[in-house]
Amino acid sequence: MKNLITLCCLALLICSCSSSKKNEHFNLTPTSTDPTVYANTITSAELKELLYTYASDEFQGRETGTEGQKKAVAFLAQQYQDMEVPSPMGDTYFQNVPLEIKGTSQTTISINGKTLTCFVDYAPLGTSSTQHIEAKDIVYVAYGIESEKYSSYNNLDVKDKIVLMKSGEPQNDDGTYITSGTEKPTIWTSGRGARNLKRDVAITKGAKAVIYMDSESFDRVANFYQKQATKSNHGTMAVQGDGINVPHFIINDMVGKEIYTNILTDNSSKTIETPLTIDITTESNNINSENVLAFIKGSEKPEEILVISSHLDHEGIKNGQIYNGADDDGSGTVALLEIAEAFKTAVKEGKGPKRSILFLHVTGEEKGLLGSKYYTDFNPVFPLENTIADLNIDMIGRVDDKHTDSPNYVYLIGADRLSTELHQISEATNEKYTKIDLDYTYNAENDPNRFYFRSDHYNFAKHNVPAIFYFNGSHTDYHKPTDTPDKIAYDLLETRTRLVFYTAWQLANQEQRIVADKAVQ
Repeated sequence: MKNLITLCCLALLICSCSSSKKNEHFNLTPTSTDPTVYANTITSAELKELLYTYASDEFQGRETGTEGQKKAVAFLAQQYQDMEVPSPMGDTYFQNVPLEIKGTSQTTISINGKTLTCFVDYAPLGTSSTQHIEAKDIVYVAYGIESEKYSSYNNLDVKDKIVLMKSGEPQNDDGTYITSGTEKPTIWTSGRGARNLKRDVAITKGAKAVIYMDSESFDRVANFYQKQATKSNHGTMAVQGDGINVPHFIINDMVGKEIYTNILTDNSSKTIETPLTIDITTESNNINSENVLAFIKGSEKPEEILVISSHLDHEGIKNGQIYNGADDDGSGTVALLEIAEAFKTAVKEGKGPKRSILFLHVTGEEKGLLGSKYYTDFNPVFPLENTIADLNIDMIGRVDDKHTDSPNYVYLIGADRLSTELHQISEATNEKYTKIDLDYTYNAENDPNRFYFRSDHYNFAKHNVPAIFYFNGSHTDYHKPTDTPDKIAYDLLETRTRLVFYTAWQLANQEQRIVADKAVQ
């Protein structure tokens, strides 16, 4: 693990040197007002006072849909009322987020009359509705890829079929990957991203069930889903009507070969005669939760929206212990409140932002980024095409093991993924005002932790909205009842919060909207 981290750090050092060269001649566009006086209203004392309340036992760990979460959203709404920062939705700060909990499915799969053992031979990936599927044959799509340079679906109709695929992607004789034309593998190769992408292609083409063979990841993935299935009072939570209702499973290579003998060596797609039966029984319950939205209207370009976000939820109560979530994400929540207060102070002095700012506290992050998904995919209060960027704050109150001797840092993830300019503004703002060590370790596209996909900014980024994820890294109290407010480094929380504020100030006040030059067309 240390060797892997060292290699990643070396690669990122090279990248950061390259970025520094690009930024040598980058100057921030001057804004009409010096924001320092407003940044200085963000203090460690106020952050501490807020967090000791928000991460107290009174809020019962803020689990989505529970009494504790309801207390949390009421607290946030009251804070904005007291600051005289209105809601963009009129008389309520709450955006209702309709959710459902699907209890763990009881699943049975039979191949050629042989019943498989769940979590030993296969594992359900997610939860679908009760259904019975029976087929005399399946469609084998090999790698399950659909790209400009390669398709596994040529001359194949998979509508209403069970689809079988495997991990990996095809290579040329010289070792280069067909999909990229280089020696570098693409997102199609492995991991959760590849698995979900291939599944989504099959579903788009009409598949009624997807079976994915990945012998390398099977044990780890099956173990994870088995643990999820054994958690009491928990199921799979999703936005109502948004759950993937097509059953999808991961299998090991032994089962893969039972379905199709030549699965390891045959990379051509075809229909295979293999009787297969899938039975699924699922119970579900609807619940309601809330995002909290507050809004400062821009003075000159009110139709252009900058979003600053954090998630309001945490893990709740487990085995009688309260998971207070002081860092995750109490730190981001109180940072957002302080940033809002700083901007409101500027408004009262006639120095409000030119562009509008939406302060977005989202629910259900711990359940799968659900609150931000609902906002971006189903009910954006403001059009996403008018949203210039999302600055997302998720855990900025602690120090990880890597930075014990140099704690003045923050991890930045995603700044350069969609907009070169956003990255440049971020670095230049930090250099001018806060001088924090900006660590890009987890911004690497091959980051094994895949943090870029694991917080709420991603739901904006997937819609081509440039985003930055501010993060202090994991620590020993992550997702434990010991994540308490007494362990927060409040001086660091203050500095990191000010960095977000300064970046937001620049984005909201510079003459031209930032350009998403790397947006996916």
